[in-house]
Amino acid sequence: MPRPGSVPDATSAPAPAVVPAPVAAPLRIGNASGFYGDRFAAVREMLTGGPLDVLTGDYLAELTMLILARDRLKDPKLGYAKVFLRQLEECLGLAVDRGVRIVVNAGGLNPGQLAVRTAELADRLGIPLRVAQVTGDDLLERAGEFTRPTGLLAANAYLGAWGIAECLRDGADLVVTGRVTDAALVAGPAAAHFDWGPEDLDALAGAVVAGHVLECGAQATGGNYAFFTEHDVTRPGFPLAELHADGSSVITKHPGTGGAVTLGTVTAQLLYETGGPRYLGPDVTARLDSVRLDQVGPDRVRISGVRGEAPPPTLKVGLNRIGGWRNEVVFVLTGLDIEAKAALVRTQLEQALTPEQRPAELRWTLARTDQSDAPTEQQASALLQLTVRDPEQAKVGRAISAAAVELGLAGYPGFHLTAPPGPGAPYGVFESVLLDAKSVEHQVVLPDGTRRVIPPAAVTATPVAAVEAELPAPLPAGPTRRVPLGLLAGARSGDKGGDANLGVWVRTDEAWRWLAHALTVDRLRELLPETADLPVTRHLLPNLRAVNFVIEGLLGEGVGAQVRFDPQAKALGEWLRSRTLDIPEVLL
Repeated sequence: MPRPGSVPDATSAPAPAVVPAPVAAPLRIGNASGFYGDRFAAVREMLTGGPLDVLTGDYLAELTMLILARDRLKDPKLGYAKVFLRQLEECLGLAVDRGVRIVVNAGGLNPGQLAVRTAELADRLGIPLRVAQVTGDDLLERAGEFTRPTGLLAANAYLGAWGIAECLRDGADLVVTGRVTDAALVAGPAAAHFDWGPEDLDALAGAVVAGHVLECGAQATGGNYAFFTEHDVTRPGFPLAELHADGSSVITKHPGTGGAVTLGTVTAQLLYETGGPRYLGPDVTARLDSVRLDQVGPDRVRISGVRGEAPPPTLKVGLNRIGGWRNEVVFVLTGLDIEAKAALVRTQLEQALTPEQRPAELRWTLARTDQSDAPTEQQASALLQLTVRDPEQAKVGRAISAAAVELGLAGYPGFHLTAPPGPGAPYGVFESVLLDAKSVEHQVVLPDGTRRVIPPAAVTATPVAAVEAELPAPLPAGPTRRVPLGLLAGARSGDKGGDANLGVWVRTDEAWRWLAHALTVDRLRELLPETADLPVTRHLLPNLRAVNFVIEGLLGEGVGAQVRFDPQAKALGEWLRSRTLDIPEVLL
């Protein structure tokens, strides 16, 4: 018998075969809602379309919190996404029969009340259900400590994944949360299933990236996709992630559902509403510049290589308040002399207002939708929009409406409005502040009613700017053609408070060599004149062949303030894609 550590000779007994450790099955997490108002049938579609372990629903956004806050003002028992209860009434039995656990942030501003209503619904349906909730995010009563309380309707900290994980580890079948990060809906179940701890930063970061891909529903499966004509996106399915113990995942969808999961659809969603390479969260900072994407099959994109760093010591707190009152009037200008007609009505209306009646803000926007020698009246018409805002309702109501209507027989030829002016409505303002995470008490209420406090991250790191990626070698000089950028590049844009993000990506290494050099901040300002006087930061993401721009202040005080034609910057990327520039012919 050979001594320990020696190599056996040919006559020795064969070594016992090494049996590989079994590979744990992936955790299949699907999403059935990307916003409050998303496809009602998606819950049933996800539960019946194929195997699933966890079903999530993301119902919250900055504007949604304002809507829920106004609901809560009318009735203190409201403040949650009511549609979730109707979806649950139809599908709760399906979920329980199939062993699918549910995690949703539909609790909004009142997770406790939604948890109670959910338990009552389960009792009425005769379905055994263990309901838990995550709370502690509502800081409205403490708002005076960190902001001016005037007009404030909601103040909510963005909590992380560990409360959700605690509820699931305790055996909850359904977890209702208030304001948690969107990605926490995926990272929490993954942490519970794979028994991760706060030190498993790379795995957590991978789950956060997968959660970010899933959070907007069908945007990951071809919805709102720049190259939508390449796929049938008539009714895209909702996405799911097959998560593994190391944090890697495969993004896919149920067989037979519409849309597509490709490198492009996943890249687009990864760029949505992000900033620099460091994606900050309460549990982990995910390095977006480490993400690797691979198409591993039809409708299957693998995400791997994600690196995680310690989370920041602070939590983001979203603040929604009433900013004042708003109204708008849209004048239709038809045919000839459009600019002169616009100038006339503007002069007439503003002269009709006394100094006491004049709102704090009047904004005129002329949209030249008219065509020369148009075959229809509508195609011959332009739209002149007047938007007014003021702290007082009276200054945006009757005075503005009367001034507009009284021009009916005394204004430009062809005078009419798209709709009669209304009395005005309140508008919201969103802003955010940072608080020490230790000052926010993240709590869970377990199915038996027990309350537990979830400790903040023990190890944190103050965010620092990531090292800027190196530019690739430029393409050799050659002939170019003046064409729209969208013939080569995709884009996706969105809002974060008053700022907009605009991600642009290409699909080949050669195109990336061109894009990284061609689409600079100065070039963006030329192509999108609205950004000319605003602070703009560009981030390079070579692994995704993408550049991501953050445009500060483009959206004013946020979507609720409605200061811009496209208040959430949803179509900012498509505007950019329509702009023309000189592109090398070799890329076209």
